[in-house]
Amino acid sequence: MSRSKALQYYIVSRLLLAPLQLLTIITIVFLLLRATPGDPADAILGGRAPEAAKEELRKQLGLDLPLWLQYLNYLGNVLRFDLGTSLLSRGENVWNIIAQYFPATVELAVCSMTVALMVGILVGTLSASRPGTSFDLGGRLFGIVTYALPMFWAGMLLQLIFSVQLGWFPNSNRFPPNLPAPTPITGLYTIDSLLAGNLTQFFTSLHHLALPSLTLGLLLSGIFERIVRVNLKQTLQADYVEAARARGIGENKILVSHALKNALIPVITVLGLTFASLLGGAILTEVTFSWPGLANRLYQAISDRDYPTVQGVLVFFGAIVVSASILIDILNAYVDPRIRY
Repeated sequence: MSRSKALQYYIVSRLLLAPLQLLTIITIVFLLLRATPGDPADAILGGRAPEAAKEELRKQLGLDLPLWLQYLNYLGNVLRFDLGTSLLSRGENVWNIIAQYFPATVELAVCSMTVALMVGILVGTLSASRPGTSFDLGGRLFGIVTYALPMFWAGMLLQLIFSVQLGWFPNSNRFPPNLPAPTPITGLYTIDSLLAGNLTQFFTSLHHLALPSLTLGLLLSGIFERIVRVNLKQTLQADYVEAARARGIGENKILVSHALKNALIPVITVLGLTFASLLGGAILTEVTFSWPGLANRLYQAISDRDYPTVQGVLVFFGAIVVSASILIDILNAYVDPRIRY
């Protein structure tokens, strides 16, 4: 089988697996929410509400039905792209909640991933290109520490230092509450302010975005640092690198043009897994910094036992992770010819 046909077969098989992955996510989310303690009727009406009122509310929400029937009803709604309505937001559609809060999460995620890639690749390259030196030791310590630090603890520590003590950055929100926010076009404040030609709003948005994205990005950068350092060390010992040195090619050109390109191939693979970690870290980061994103809204819905919102947001996040995983797999198959299908 030729490589092009094998690649087409691989892409089709990955696309066919996507619905099964989503179905698994939907089922697990549904069952876990039903297994957790607490009653949505108590969260909505309060613990002192009459039992008759609670029973009536459970019937309205369909919670009195058998579990298998609740699952089939929910699965049918998802297939119709109906994620339900919030129990506590006056019946607001979950899609409206996603549209309202997701742009803030996207802005935080993109900036954090940019920081993670830049810092991780830079530190990993410096560490691998100078084995046995203080750069190598520092790079290893950096990878271990950033990977092991709890997200919420690091966020609170940086917030205490740079927001409270030094006053360099604001400690919450996307934009000052006493100033008009950028006119919504994409929902991304930095992009919207640039599209409107308002540099003041752009730098203000960037100022509020800096500390949360740096916190999340630095803690995720340890993943890329370790991968780049290990693979670059192996690549620098390869035969074609020795041959390039024998031809008199400069060490910096060998590092950038030859070794680093091949060492970055595994980074593409890990991007998909890191994206899932990014969404998980975004929840802790958004809660710590009071960032009004979808992850923070999800945390509030979990606290309030808002079943439809939690299910809808988690399924939405799951679809993003599955889609990102498929795209990364396909991109990796194109980039790395050694992959077999």
